[in-house]
Amino acid sequence: MIFLAAQCFLKQLYGQVYNGRVDSVLLPVTGPHYQPEYTFDTPVNAAAWLKQKGGLHAAFASDDIKYFRTDVPAIENEKATWEAVGWKGERVSTQVIVWSPDTLQQVRFKVSDLVNEKGAVLGKSNLQLNMVRYVLANYPYGSPDAVCGATPYKDGYLMPDRFEAFESFDVPGKTIRPVWVSCNIPAGAEPGVYSGIIEVSSTRGSILLQIKIRVQNMLLPPPHEWKYRLDLWQNPWVIAEYYHVQPWGEEHKALLKKHLQLYADAGGKYITTYGVHSPWGDNEYSIEGGMIDWIKRKDGSWKFNYNIFDQYVELAMSVGIDKAITVYTPLPWGNRFRYTDEKTGNYIYETWPPGSDTFKIAWNVFLDDLRAHLEKKGWLDKTFLGINENAMDQTLEAIKVIKENNKKWKITYAGNWHKELDGLLNDYSFLYGNESTVEETKARALKGFTTTYYVCCNPAKPNNFVFSPSVEGRWISWYSAAHGYSGFLRWAYDSWPADPVRDARYGSWAAGDCYLVYPGGNSCIRFEKLRQGIADYEKIRIIRELAAKSPDKKVKDLAELFNQHLGSLVTEKTFNEDKLKQDIEKGNRMIEELTDRLGR
Repeated sequence: MIFLAAQCFLKQLYGQVYNGRVDSVLLPVTGPHYQPEYTFDTPVNAAAWLKQKGGLHAAFASDDIKYFRTDVPAIENEKATWEAVGWKGERVSTQVIVWSPDTLQQVRFKVSDLVNEKGAVLGKSNLQLNMVRYVLANYPYGSPDAVCGATPYKDGYLMPDRFEAFESFDVPGKTIRPVWVSCNIPAGAEPGVYSGIIEVSSTRGSILLQIKIRVQNMLLPPPHEWKYRLDLWQNPWVIAEYYHVQPWGEEHKALLKKHLQLYADAGGKYITTYGVHSPWGDNEYSIEGGMIDWIKRKDGSWKFNYNIFDQYVELAMSVGIDKAITVYTPLPWGNRFRYTDEKTGNYIYETWPPGSDTFKIAWNVFLDDLRAHLEKKGWLDKTFLGINENAMDQTLEAIKVIKENNKKWKITYAGNWHKELDGLLNDYSFLYGNESTVEETKARALKGFTTTYYVCCNPAKPNNFVFSPSVEGRWISWYSAAHGYSGFLRWAYDSWPADPVRDARYGSWAAGDCYLVYPGGNSCIRFEKLRQGIADYEKIRIIRELAAKSPDKKVKDLAELFNQHLGSLVTEKTFNEDKLKQDIEKGNRMIEELTDRLGR
């Protein structure tokens, strides 16, 4: 009787009871067609558009500034010339901002060759142009209060970030469109000042913008030869899931190759591999599967299948990521391990604390087998066993098992600085703000150890969130140079949420925390600024080495002033955006002067 009464009530309320009903308040709002980006933002100062002359506006703008879609860009005198200085082999970048109070149609960019005073040509093929798309963030620009938990902000915020190739585009009235302009200076370019033109046109007219790039007589090696140890954790399964292709099929591997090339071109050093299934407790939109299958035979013995592991390592190495392999991890979250029971074909999940006999027996068998496989492939010397931060007693137990198996195993660890771990880790990455001192970092280098640092969902600053000021991404590697670090680590390279091209939010974490590149092997402002800083680090390293050998007193004096300036970055606390820009600009001017003297 109660059931019938409930049905009658629902029929009265909705007219009819239907299976699979979803309450209207829970339904997402849909549009008439897919939008490449969201467009529901509003300007801070709508009246500013009334002061803009009609028609096409286009000007160069700093690549350290993020320009918002519905706000009139703060560009004085509509700057028509871009002047840059770079080494042979370096990439220099800027932005062109296009805007209008009226709708612009068929906006196109036409680039000329760049020619120097002696007639040498820097071909237009060296210039790359990408339209900048906007993605949704869960914090406002420059927010100092980002945390690993839920955001206190209820609104969303559109941030410029994702790159997209284009032939032409329209600009709706009272909006802007940034275009990222990069010039890859060829390694064989002759020194000198190269000049050229970008013509920006639309149905409302055209504008000529001047380019002047001074090429200095110094060579930046290709990214594969950079010493900087860039470690961005990869999740190859997310690519298969996003494109709905068979994991580890030919389509998947073709997509992965393009995707990994972007990482290689930024000097990526570490190949992220997974010796166990889902090491981080299923906390991602697309979890990492194991690359090495653990199979318990009917007689209770173990065998291991390295098929996926080998495919991924070989694929990454084919694009130039070949300096280090990290195998995660003896310490998965919750000490949860998965294996296949050969008797039934079923997956079995068990908890193996690192101090348990089960852990010791199973991991000794695995480590012996893994070592033999790595030796056969010629990869042993570049392989690290990766441990993420856990309770100290568990960390020490796991390290003890590894070292007792074979003292030559290399271990990498990401977590806070702990003195008791220092001598046990070949590669140590500290969370920014919980680091060793500069002197302790130098002492590790003298022992042949490598040391980096990382940021994740914290700290709020410095970071690579989509709402972070662009300069923070570049500053990260200046800090590496100042502190004496070997490089930088970040989770993650590509752990995309559901709609990464439009919405960077990911659960309760700050938008952009879980990925630095976009589907299609597409870069973005954040990734390019990170790459800029890495190139700066390499230039700093080379300049210091050359200055140390130079007999020129002026060079010695300039190098000493530069080292003092660099050292001042270690004590940075406020992360004021303007100060960070000024510090990097000052440092770059000093590098330019040293380059001119050393490159004679």
